[in-house]
Amino acid sequence: MDDMPLPSLFEQASKIHLTATESGADQDLVKKGCEALGKCEDMISKLGLFSSNETKDDISTTNLKYILVPFYLAELTEKIVQDNRIQILKTSQAKLKEFMSFCEAMELVPQEELEIAVQGASNSFADRRALKIARFKRQRAAEAKLTEIKERKERRERSTKAAAISTPVEHGEEDVLDDDGEEE
Repeated sequence: MDDMPLPSLFEQASKIHLTATESGADQDLVKKGCEALGKCEDMISKLGLFSSNETKDDISTTNLKYILVPFYLAELTEKIVQDNRIQILKTSQAKLKEFMSFCEAMELVPQEELEIAVQGASNSFADRRALKIARFKRQRAAEAKLTEIKERKERRERSTKAAAISTPVEHGEEDVLDDDGEEE
């Protein structure tokens, strides 16, 4: 794990996170995941992938996934079983705060949700429901846009392949058909 490049290390840590959150992994695997995510954090810092004066538009698409490292680390840290549970929860909370601060700095959190959080949003059922509906609509719109982009990409790839297959025939090279309509 020491000599692994960042993408491989992150992929391994993500798989451990997924396993631990879905089925509850053993403590050795959780600790291995925390260690891998810690190394990811160090590598991200050394590589300078994110800067405090950047926004989401400035970040390379391939590097966006690394934003999740503190979040994954917080979730895995919560799953560590130790006698000093308070310290584990404080460490996890610190990572979650780091993640949220980063998301705010990168302008990943919609402005209306930030305002609601700052105001200490009303806990009435209607307000919470309206917020959930708005969030759900934004999520659906984003998913629809992603689906549309994927479909356009697939159509473009198919048309490129079709164009490559049906290359123009030079004059005099037409397929000659014999009497029964088949090529010779």
